[in-house]
Amino acid sequence: MGVVNFQKLLEEAPQTKTAMASLENEFAPRRRELLTMQNDLKAKDEKLQKEGAVMSEADRAKAEKSLRDQQREFSRKAGEFQDDASTRRNEEIGKVQRYLVTEIQAYGNAQGYDLVLGDGVFFAKGPLDITANVLAVLATKPATLPTAAPAAAKPATPPK
Repeated sequence: MGVVNFQKLLEEAPQTKTAMASLENEFAPRRRELLTMQNDLKAKDEKLQKEGAVMSEADRAKAEKSLRDQQREFSRKAGEFQDDASTRRNEEIGKVQRYLVTEIQAYGNAQGYDLVLGDGVFFAKGPLDITANVLAVLATKPATLPTAAPAAAKPATPPK
């Protein structure tokens, strides 16, 4: 029997770190765009605060409306960014989790374990904890996840 600390495995596996770095790179351009937009809005707001008193009523109203519209657009884009980033992170974590389960099963089978436990274990003596061993095996594997195998071909006629 063996025990795996799945949370520790998920946090320390090189495949998780690679997936998170890939996500960071994927979303970096949008994050930079949002930061630029935020800085521009702040500068426009400060300019309006300074120059608003000397502007004509119509110009000030127009500038305030423009700023509000841009702030709404920023809020919308920021919300979309958060939603997209969260969705992609969940997708990638799910892929890594499925991969880790497969690797734990392969390790347990290769080492002759009859049972490997994960979550729900409150205590395990040192020799039962195989988390470090599984991490060592994961470190020898490519840091990127393997691509999904093609789906099995469906039979031409439905089974009866």
